[in-house]
Amino acid sequence: MTICINDVLNKLTEPVDRLEQTVDGLESGDPSTAVKGIATTFMATQDVIEQAIAAGANLIISHEGTFYSHHNQGEALQHDPVYQQKQKLVDESCIAIYRFHDYWHRYRPDGIMAGLVEELGWASCVIEHQPAASIVTVPAMTVQEIAECAKRNLDIPYVRVVGDLSLTCTRIGLLAGYRGGGALSIPLLGKENVDLIIAGEGPEWETPEYVRDAVHQQRRKALIMLGHAQSEEPGMKYLSKRIEDWFPAIPVHFISGKHVFRMV
Repeated sequence: MTICINDVLNKLTEPVDRLEQTVDGLESGDPSTAVKGIATTFMATQDVIEQAIAAGANLIISHEGTFYSHHNQGEALQHDPVYQQKQKLVDESCIAIYRFHDYWHRYRPDGIMAGLVEELGWASCVIEHQPAASIVTVPAMTVQEIAECAKRNLDIPYVRVVGDLSLTCTRIGLLAGYRGGGALSIPLLGKENVDLIIAGEGPEWETPEYVRDAVHQQRRKALIMLGHAQSEEPGMKYLSKRIEDWFPAIPVHFISGKHVFRMV
């Protein structure tokens, strides 16, 4: 049986009530095209697109937008040479790119968070999945040990830390992507009494400064920032496994964008 792009997209959005406002949608390609292969990724960078084409995929499912903005700003970049070269590759390859952001975050549990928890090896440690965060209790470890665990399990070269590396933690709040701001993190540190926040990213004058003041007051709090992509890539890897179960006849690949920043 031929499976078209639209069949895959309908399956992806099926578990969630229709969203009236969403950034999700087909950014390129014809929904009636037969699917030959699927690649999931955090973001359809030019390198990722080239890898997907080489792997024989004609559908990329990307969490973030292709052109550097939460709301697609391709039209504003029409005269930009980087945009033009990337768009030329998309057009000439006829590859379809589907943005899968809002719907995936609205799965229960949140698909991105489910992937992060699984990749960290803490699926059995979850005590609560909140809409935008998860709370886990782990065997007692220091912040240093947890940071090393995160780097090893997520295959990332570094994390950023606020607080005492020797602090022993058991109760951890997890926030993926751009959810590390004070509005979500501070209540976890306060009302939920977590020892440690592990987040993707957020404004640096919010949660990091709250934790700095807490530590100065001799409160046992700490923060680990993974990076936005590094906290959400596991969710797109997790999605690839779900798609394999749904469509076993279609080759499915997860393509990592790797770490955009380097330590110098």
